[in-house]
Amino acid sequence: MDLRRLWWIVFVSVVVLLVCSSCSVRAGDIVHDDEKAPKKPGCENDFVLVKVQTWVDGIEDGEYVGVGARFGTTIVSKEKNANQIRLTLSDPRDCCSAPKNKLAGDVIMVDRGKCKFTTKANIAQAAGASAVLIVNNQKELYKMVCEPDETDLDIHIPAVMLPQDAGASLQKMLINSSSVSVQLYSPRRPVVDIAEVFLWLMAVGTILCASYWSAWSAREAAIEHDKLLKDAVDEIPSDNDIGAGGVVDISTTSAVLFVVIASCFLIILYKLMSSWFIELLVVLFCIGGVEGLQTCLVALLSRWFKHTAESYVKVPILGAVSHLTLAVTPFCIVFAVLWAVYRSVSFAWIGQDILGIALIITVLQIVRIPNLKVGTVLLSCAFLYDIFWVFVSKKLFHESVMIVVARGDKSGEDGIPMLLKIPRLFDPWGGYSIIGFGDILIPGLLVAFSLRYDWLANKTLRAGYFLWAMLAYGLGLLITYVALNLMDGHGQPALLYIVPFTLGTFLALGRKRGDLTVLWSRGEPERPCPHLQLHHSTEESFDEDK
Repeated sequence: MDLRRLWWIVFVSVVVLLVCSSCSVRAGDIVHDDEKAPKKPGCENDFVLVKVQTWVDGIEDGEYVGVGARFGTTIVSKEKNANQIRLTLSDPRDCCSAPKNKLAGDVIMVDRGKCKFTTKANIAQAAGASAVLIVNNQKELYKMVCEPDETDLDIHIPAVMLPQDAGASLQKMLINSSSVSVQLYSPRRPVVDIAEVFLWLMAVGTILCASYWSAWSAREAAIEHDKLLKDAVDEIPSDNDIGAGGVVDISTTSAVLFVVIASCFLIILYKLMSSWFIELLVVLFCIGGVEGLQTCLVALLSRWFKHTAESYVKVPILGAVSHLTLAVTPFCIVFAVLWAVYRSVSFAWIGQDILGIALIITVLQIVRIPNLKVGTVLLSCAFLYDIFWVFVSKKLFHESVMIVVARGDKSGEDGIPMLLKIPRLFDPWGGYSIIGFGDILIPGLLVAFSLRYDWLANKTLRAGYFLWAMLAYGLGLLITYVALNLMDGHGQPALLYIVPFTLGTFLALGRKRGDLTVLWSRGEPERPCPHLQLHHSTEESFDEDK
């Protein structure tokens, strides 16, 4: 592999690791119970998202999303098109005094004014409204709570907060049409969405493919090294020469520095998150995706087009490049550019996942941990990094920095590109199930190391470490999704569950089998030199002849 490609892959892999080391969240989640908002009798509802379906002159129109209040009746309807209730605009608009128009079970839409939310709800209820839609004065949703000293909480109609743009659209409907009807409902999302199953399979399958490719390359390199030892001792390459074939070994120092540099970069992303910054990340992702897709395609196609893969042409600046690489590169560039241009369409997630998986597999092929010591340091640092920026950062920044960056808040985009994602097809709320590249890359380095060791040590699948490391990773990721559902969709750091499973399994098995010392320091089994074996067998034959 040429230095240019190696430089780009390492550069992009570092960016990927820094951007979203580990963050499993679900876009568009319902916001449930908020412990900071006080609860009291009559004001103890959980915060749930509410859908507002509209009909204009009897014809079904748009659907808007709001959030239910802490007080009032909860939205229990789970079926769309069950009821259609007439929508009325409040007069006065803020509903801080009794409405001038008569309400006969209508849903009244009011502006967020100077009086309390509970005051608006009580006035609307007294006027005969069946529900109250309160339009926020900002584009974001706001959680409607009760004041600590409030007592007038006998409210029996639902209250829903709508964002400013939704209120403007509904007001335009009311002005331009004779009749507008709405239905308020809050459907429950399924306990297990099929998207999470496919995302789990994608993550496990990516590590599986990358591990076998890495182990196969390591075994080929070892066989080639043994041949050189047999043929000519004087031509034995040094360890540095062997590692120069496109493989980068992580050191203990670089594993520790990862946390520091990643934290700095994450803060920069958090502070500078905007549309132009997302564009920059898209460009970096496309460069890495092109390199990764090209590397994977060349490796696959070279088995069928061996002559094309082994014939080279000299290209200015780039040096010697195979004809197969030249043929594949334009396709990879066009694929990445098309994804970047059309990344906002509904099916763009397919292109993002293809580029992302190719990039992850290539990085796991190039970047390696040389022994279990480096792996332990790297995964332990990533474990602490993950917990800090998902949980502890809430105390310092009043929100989870990792989750904000992963969702791409304040950028106008649906998340950053350094994620694998699948739409939640059977979820009435839509959105995506996502997983950060770091949740696959970092534990994947350890799993790939386990298979390389097993192959070099000639261990069977059951007697080796790869099978158990792979099972541990799959189980850890599964527990992550279980925790994600139990925590009502709040973002969970995947490495919080994956690292103890994978690293703990590896260390426990190594100690039980007596391999821990070799795994910890050398990272590869003891292998006798072939030329010494040949010399020893020659002496034995000579002694027998005598």
